[in-house]
Amino acid sequence: MTATLQQRIATALGGVRHPRTGTSVLDAEMVRDIGVTLEGRVRLTVLLGPSDDAAIVREVRRAVEGVDGVADVRVDVKDPKEFTPQARPAPAARKLPVMDDRPAAPRPSAPTPVAYPNLGHVIAVSSGKGGVGKSTVAVNLAVALAQRGLRVWLMDADIYGPNIPRMLGVSEPPKDEQEKIIPLEAHGIRMISLGLLIERDQPAIWRGPIVMKIVTQFLRDVQWGELDFFLVDMPPGTGDAQLSLVQATNVSGAIIVTTPQQVATGDALRGARMFQRVNVPVLGIVENMSWFECPHCGKPTALFGSGGGKALADELQLDLLAQIPMYPRVMEGGDDGRPIVVADPESAAARALASLAEQMAANMGAVRR
Repeated sequence: MTATLQQRIATALGGVRHPRTGTSVLDAEMVRDIGVTLEGRVRLTVLLGPSDDAAIVREVRRAVEGVDGVADVRVDVKDPKEFTPQARPAPAARKLPVMDDRPAAPRPSAPTPVAYPNLGHVIAVSSGKGGVGKSTVAVNLAVALAQRGLRVWLMDADIYGPNIPRMLGVSEPPKDEQEKIIPLEAHGIRMISLGLLIERDQPAIWRGPIVMKIVTQFLRDVQWGELDFFLVDMPPGTGDAQLSLVQATNVSGAIIVTTPQQVATGDALRGARMFQRVNVPVLGIVENMSWFECPHCGKPTALFGSGGGKALADELQLDLLAQIPMYPRVMEGGDDGRPIVVADPESAAARALASLAEQMAANMGAVRR
């Protein structure tokens, strides 16, 4: 009798060993809720705890992709403590695993940061709220530093909105070589992003342990090489990703991006205080969308108010590193994968970003590693 697709998938997963228990990922109840359509589309959940190696997710995906009759594989990664099994009939060959009622294992204490001296100056580019152009600043700053002959790579730690691949015009999944992930290259820099590893429409509904594992895996398992600057595009706010980065490695400093609006600067203040509280120096404030310059008469118009970035810098006793005007080609370049420092280097926005890069390059010796 010919085996069904579900049975072939179960057989393939039976050959994937759980690194801690030595049993298969099925017997270890690490793979759950396997769903298969008539067209061969497979969706499953991998439960990844704090002590599990995230590389097991790639092994599970490869095992299922290699099954005859599988057209597409979608893997959802979840924390075991947040997982609730789906209420649907189990295949006859195997009962649906259920969570037992044993007491949960105690959470591990906060890890000691690991030094990665080959990464050079680790700089977090952060913001208090979304929509202020943080990723745009991170991408253009990285490219502008590389244009000055510096070895600069960019890590997209914004796991909830990983937009760096689009902004750099790359989309293919990264390759791996000798158990190391090979980052992609564009405009003179290399980058890695969760957006290259998950489906475009997959929401990242993850909490602390999974966020920590992703950040740690990007630092540890990507073949970065020897760098001068390692920029990290953080998600907005003061949440798990920021704390995970600080716990995972020694962060040289943070740049806080805001707009002139009081709402934005209030959130940026909290973001800056968070880094200061965990002993990460805040290098300064970048005010984005400072004004709109009329393309016809050249008159600047402060669409979002004025002075917010300077007031924030003064309150924190920091430097206002740059004021970047609004310019339509900045937004167009973000969609087309051409950063403004490449697409229109003589524009006011590009010049402001280039000046920011000059300051960062000049102050390399002043930024602790």
